[in-house]
Amino acid sequence: MKDLNSILNHQREKFREVFNYSAKELQKRIQEIRPSNVDGDIFSNFSSDSDGRKWQLAVLKMLEDDISKDIYFKFQEILNARKDYHCNSCATCCNLACSEFSPEELKKRAESGDNFAKQFLSVFIPYSSKEEARKVYPEYIALLEKNKENEVYFYHCPKLTEDKRCSDYENRPQICRDFPDNPLTLLPVSCGFCEWKEKSEDMTLLLHAMIEIVEYYKEKIPR
Repeated sequence: MKDLNSILNHQREKFREVFNYSAKELQKRIQEIRPSNVDGDIFSNFSSDSDGRKWQLAVLKMLEDDISKDIYFKFQEILNARKDYHCNSCATCCNLACSEFSPEELKKRAESGDNFAKQFLSVFIPYSSKEEARKVYPEYIALLEKNKENEVYFYHCPKLTEDKRCSDYENRPQICRDFPDNPLTLLPVSCGFCEWKEKSEDMTLLLHAMIEIVEYYKEKIPR
């Protein structure tokens, strides 16, 4: 079985591959609708009534009305497929939640109206030390120590019973109901959603690559 660092490195390599492939394919589509009399590229400054400007507007429309919508619907298909999988009650997600924000920062964000921070604080309390958290999932802590440049804070849910059950299950917040909501999340082998992650990961990487590429074009094409 691969360790978490190998899995993460493979994920990064795969993302670079699909990103480069997707960028080339989108460039082909853009060139296919380019008027033959246009000099310059898609990022050039064209006059408002020129064929070059009409080309840019056509590309922006394609990005917004065609590609972006397709990305959205494919994400929905992935999330819908998650319904076929279920929690195995390994309780790793309950015993080890991570955040880039300290408890004090989360409290400030919650007071400012951040709904995720409110939900997070309604569930999790901080570990007194990283070593406590390490006992839950040592491989994941080691991965974060190796790859994270910024501080990470570790939390756990005090409502978990000794037999790994939620003592307030019916009232659990949406962040608990939705986890994991991203197939790129690193999951322990004990998690019941691992198969969903494996089946959905390649498409999710492709969609994330497309989002980055589309946003780049939308930002760089003159408005």
